[in-house]
This record gives sequence, structure tokens and C-alpha cells, in this order.
Amino acid sequence: MNTMVLALIVFAAMYVLLLIFSEKRWIIALAAAAIFLALGILPAGRALDAINWNVLMMLTGTMVTVELFVQSKMPLRMAEGLLRITPSVQWAIVALSLFSGLISAFVDNVATVLMVAPVGLAVAKKIKTNPVPVIIAIAVSSNLQGAATLVGDTTSILLGGYMNMGFNDFFWFKGRPGIIFAVEAGALLTVPVLLWLFRKEKARVDSGGKTEVTDYMPTFLLLGTILLLIVASQFPIKPELTNGLICCGLAMIGVLYELIRRKDGSVIKDSLKAIDCKTLLLLSGLFLVVGGLTQAGVIDAIAETFVRVGGNSAPLMYVMIVGVSVLLSAFIDNIPYVATMLPVVSSIASMMGTEPYLFAFGLLIGATLGGNITPIGASANIAGIGILQKEGYKVSTRDFTRIGIPFTLIAALSGAAIIWFIWS
Repeated sequence: MNTMVLALIVFAAMYVLLLIFSEKRWIIALAAAAIFLALGILPAGRALDAINWNVLMMLTGTMVTVELFVQSKMPLRMAEGLLRITPSVQWAIVALSLFSGLISAFVDNVATVLMVAPVGLAVAKKIKTNPVPVIIAIAVSSNLQGAATLVGDTTSILLGGYMNMGFNDFFWFKGRPGIIFAVEAGALLTVPVLLWLFRKEKARVDSGGKTEVTDYMPTFLLLGTILLLIVASQFPIKPELTNGLICCGLAMIGVLYELIRRKDGSVIKDSLKAIDCKTLLLLSGLFLVVGGLTQAGVIDAIAETFVRVGGNSAPLMYVMIVGVSVLLSAFIDNIPYVATMLPVVSSIASMMGTEPYLFAFGLLIGATLGGNITPIGASANIAGIGILQKEGYKVSTRDFTRIGIPFTLIAALSGAAIIWFIWS
């Protein structure tokens, strides 16, 4: 059996197991990576180079800073201020959805839902309306705008690391508008959808009491992370781990500050808990697997299959990449999918003699938004449904798709169209 076929069999088995045993994804990915190394599909000498340490460091630092930001209660304070200026429940839901999207452009999607959903739940209880569609709207909106910036979502960090993009590049890249404009246009076009879905909620809303912010330092650290990433983006020649060092460095400053302020060693323990080690291990395993697939020639073979089907038609290829990404991400986690497909779309672009940015941005749009079609398509959806279930509410697939499908279609079609218009 040749190396390519063997690599493809191991990869296919890994993906099937990832779908079946979602709670053990990190173990499965590491096991597949170990098989690749043991069989020599990925030479041991290339293992360290296959892992994108900058991406892992960015994620680690951001997780800690975001946890401190959540604990400071600043997001709740911001949400309450937003509710004070909304004229009705209908607009309050739209405002909370857009707010969750704005927060998720800089904060992990699941963390965003955990911050904003309790506010939406309180609003729904206060006016005695069904909170299920409210929380679903918040979840799908957070998924959408996670692709807007470099630090908004794991898939964005993967794209930035693979394409060597800095924070600024998501706003303006190679003399053209960046991906954030397509994402935000899609978000704005979902407003009429939400207004129609919640057209009967005309009652006024009371924002309630004012949450006391316990500590402003995490807010400054989060803003400082963004600012330093922007500054680093101005220097095309810089150390490979620059972004990772920025995120980890400011996270360490935050932990030390809290340690001194609280004089309680449990701060370090809480900060370590904030680091999602399973996600980091999952990504490490996926980096090794993708490295092995590349080494074995599988990535090029997949790219050649796409080119055979799509020919040299850039429009057809773009539609295929976006469409397949939306459909697959409705049922599978977009992190392993994007990690696998980034080298594929790059190889497709190389075979077609074009730059990879059009296809890579289309991949990110499709993979990010596809998760909004089903309740299991994204971690933020699962988190939102979990909150509702704890409160005793049942969420059917129909409840979710009633919002998720129109939301996804509007945002994906408009976002993909704008990316095509700018980058084709």
C-alpha cells in the first residue's frame, strides 16, 4: 500500500471518529498524528515544524485575557447600557444579537454566548416571552462575526497563521478591503431577518439594575492586545512568534496584576483553568496530521480533484469551495475542516495560477457561517442550547433552523458575494 493511500485511510478514519466521539476529539487527533509519525508518513524530524506555535500561543494568551475580561463583568455592563437605548423587545433582541457579534469579533464565540445569553434570558423572563429564539439569535450572531478579525475565532487565527496575515490585514489587505467588510455587511443584512422573526415583540424592555464592574484592568489588557497586534501588523518582517508573544505576554501581566490585587494564589489556578488544553491538543494533532497529508501528497491530490471538477473556472471553483464549506460545517466542527482545507485551497490556487486569497476567504466565510444551519454545527450553538436546557426549556431542531437557515443564507450569500466582488 503506497503512502498516499495509507495517509488517506488514517485521515478518513480520524474524521469519522471525530464526528462520532466529539468529546474525545483531542485524543483522536493526537492518536492519528502518532500513527502518522510511527508509520513515517510524517518524518519525526519535521514534526515540530508542522505545528504552528504562533497560533497555539495566540489562543492560549487570548483564552486567559478573555476569562479575566468576563470575570470583571464589563460585558454585562455593556449589554445593560445597550438595552437602555432600545425602544422595544424586538429591537432589544436585535441589539443583543449585534452586540454578541461585536464582542465575538474579539472574544471566543462560546465565551461571548456565556456572557450575553444570561442577559437575553433575563429580558425574556421579564416580559414573559419564549427565550429559545432569543438565545438562538445571540448564538448564531456570535458565530457570524467570529470571522471578522484575527482574534475573533480559532478558524480566523488558523487563516491568519497560514496566510501570514496580521491583525490589520483583516481590515485592509494588499490594497483591498479585508474580510471584515464582508462579514459586517452580512451581519447588517441579517437585521431585517431578525426584525421579521421577532415582529410581534413590541413591548418595552427594562434593562434592570446596573452591574458593578469589579476591575477595569482586563478591559485595558484586551484593548492592549488588539492595539499591539495592530502595531505588529505594520512590520512585515518580524519574529514568527510575535503575535503569540503579545497575547501570552499581556495574559501574564493580567494574571500577575490579579495575583497582587487579590493576594490570592487561586488566581493562577483559575487562569490555568481558562486555558482550553483540549482545543490546543486537538490543534496540535491536526497540524501534525495536515503536515503528514501534505508530505504524502494527499493535499495536492484533493486539490487536483477539485480542479478536475471545476476546471479552470474561478467562479465555479469559488462557488464549490463556499458551498461545500457551508454544507459540511453544518454537521462537522469547522476547526479540523478549516485546518485541512487551507492547504487544499492554496494548492488549488497554485494549480490555477492565481493567488489563494479569494478561495481562502471564501473558505472562512462558508465554514464559519455553515455552523449556523444546525444546532450541532458550532460550539456556540451547543453552549446556548445548554443554557436553555438548564433553565428547563426544550430546543427542537425546527426551533433552531427557523432562525439559523434564513440567517445563514442571507449572511453567507452576501458575504461570499462581497468577497468575490473585491478579490476575484
